[in-house]
Amino acid sequence: MALALLVPGGRGQLGRDVVAVAPADGLVHAPSSAELDITDARVVADAVAAFAANARDAGLRPVVVNCAAYTAVDAAEADEERALAVNATGPGLLAEHCREHDVPLLHVSTDYVFPGDATRPYEPSDETGPRSAYGRTKLAGERRVVEAWDRSWVVRTAWVYGAHGPNFVKTVARLAGERETLTVVDDQVGSPTWSLDLARGLVALAGSVAAGGSPARVLHATGGGETTWCGFARAVFAELGLDPERVRPCATGDFPRPAPRPAYSVLSGKSWEEAGLPPLRPWREALSVAVATKAVP
Repeated sequence: MALALLVPGGRGQLGRDVVAVAPADGLVHAPSSAELDITDARVVADAVAAFAANARDAGLRPVVVNCAAYTAVDAAEADEERALAVNATGPGLLAEHCREHDVPLLHVSTDYVFPGDATRPYEPSDETGPRSAYGRTKLAGERRVVEAWDRSWVVRTAWVYGAHGPNFVKTVARLAGERETLTVVDDQVGSPTWSLDLARGLVALAGSVAAGGSPARVLHATGGGETTWCGFARAVFAELGLDPERVRPCATGDFPRPAPRPAYSVLSGKSWEEAGLPPLRPWREALSVAVATKAVP
């Protein structure tokens, strides 16, 4: 049986890629955050009810893939109430109404739920400990969806870039044309993730949970391997045919930001593979394909 997907935040970077890779034999409804405000209980109730009914009337298996989020990490330090509404209250409402209509929910979360002081890739079972308002609100959202509905899945990811909206790759490419050299932090480690690869993974997970698979409730999905932001920037330069040595390393302390950044954000893909899901490709390979196909910058 084919899938029907409701994708809150469907006009954002990840949401638009979920739409792009969704199976052609199904149905996709991907409203923007303005069209479907997940913090409005009445709006959420009506949207999930209508989606579930339409999907089942069409003989499809409904799944909600929540891509709506407050992602302005620094702004959240001074706007935690709004970040909490979007990142926790809203997902909780989605989970409650998905439970009411027996619809699986996939909720996208972040590496920021961890303290960032590990020396090996984080497993889903590792102790959380966010150090920023953004991380706290995302962890609260994870807890609310898992507690509200036992057919909710949390997918943590990190360092996402893609064709739509602002992101690190686009910023580096723009600055490469404006400056002779760039200075980029070299003491934060993570795994760059192409949003198109993540979207494919989410659609695969949607198919699995709709068919009764993937018992693990919290999963990690990122590009394979790891690098620093400086290494990532140098790779972008290389893919653009520019000299990577134009990117100079610096320490986090050289560029203080309102929100603390995790020093180590690598997420283990073991849980993803054990769930029978195809691993996301290595980050360096994905970046090369993304640039070559002009998906970015």
